[in-house]
Amino acid sequence: MGRLRFLNAGESHGPALTAIIEGIPSNLEISSDYINRQLERRQQGYGRGGRMKIEKDRVDILSGVRFGRTLGSPITLMIKNRDWENWTDVMAVEGEPTGKREITSPRPGHADLVGGIKYGFEDLRNVLERASARETTTRVAVGAVCRKMLEDLGIKIGSYVVSIGELSIEELIVGVPLEERFEKAEKSVVRIPVPEEDDKFKKLIDMAKQEGESLGGVFEVFAIGVPPGLGSYVQWDRRIDGKIAQAFMSIQAIKGVEMGEGFRLAQKFGSQAHDEIFWEKGRGFYHRTNRAGGVEGGMTNGEPVIVRAAMKPIPTLMRKKSLQSVNIKTKQPFDAAKERSDVTAVPAAAVVGEAMLSIVLADALLEKFGSDNWEEIKGRVEEYRKYVMEF
Repeated sequence: MGRLRFLNAGESHGPALTAIIEGIPSNLEISSDYINRQLERRQQGYGRGGRMKIEKDRVDILSGVRFGRTLGSPITLMIKNRDWENWTDVMAVEGEPTGKREITSPRPGHADLVGGIKYGFEDLRNVLERASARETTTRVAVGAVCRKMLEDLGIKIGSYVVSIGELSIEELIVGVPLEERFEKAEKSVVRIPVPEEDDKFKKLIDMAKQEGESLGGVFEVFAIGVPPGLGSYVQWDRRIDGKIAQAFMSIQAIKGVEMGEGFRLAQKFGSQAHDEIFWEKGRGFYHRTNRAGGVEGGMTNGEPVIVRAAMKPIPTLMRKKSLQSVNIKTKQPFDAAKERSDVTAVPAAAVVGEAMLSIVLADALLEKFGSDNWEEIKGRVEEYRKYVMEF
């Protein structure tokens, strides 16, 4: 990260999840209610597991904010785990191990085995508690603070699900504006921009649940109103698309990321792949297509930033005969461990994707227009937009 950075901490069944954000300028209006709205969106979606019925995520802002405005000092966020009361002996900070809910059979596709080898754990719960996607709760909270910065500048963030398992609505949304896709997705229980197709997706998810299976899928996240020039071509680690890809790949279970038309561009001639440049008085430079997904040469180009991510099925399966594994103590074959889990979390992952894109773009904005005072930054962005229009 550049001027903005954050660290989060906490285990899935520990007392709480926390995050500290450094680099947020002073005088940004923010509230716990605003953050909680994003936390609530992360918990929704057909196919979520029993944990969502227990946790009602709410943030406590412990530092860095006074009377609804940031102070420019580090912001501390905390989200308590309501399920902690059922795990106090298993996840105790002090004392001796009880042996309860010990996990010695790693789940294929999860961090269990490699994490145990890397850190020297015989109880793999030490791995899965932190590797769990529950960790993304704090990312959404941090992303909400960054999202508020972007909204103040007229930058809109949204997402929608393109497919779950074998079902896709991609052909049904061709030509539909991004904001309309987002608005319709917010009315869908699986966050697809075609709510009337919900029943088909629910039927597939129900079938998977009945068979003890899990489902992955594809989602898209976009940002509209991003000024050109965020990121840079001058050094590999300053390219905005590289930062976006890293941020999305860091989300649990994400196995593929592309910008704009991504892999589809590899199948086209050059004349079909690139976005032609036009100029109009009062509008400046623009493109009539956006195959690049709003990024060229490692920099935003003024068009909507569009990121597509592929999520694999969740590793935990609830089938009577689970995937085969090997007990790390006895080395004997064994059915992989079962941990309370979702059937699919693609709708939730899309919300996490919104948070990660918000964080990357906010950091890039602070890098280019940085100041300690949010009011000064907004003035600089306004002046820059005038410059771009007149270039």
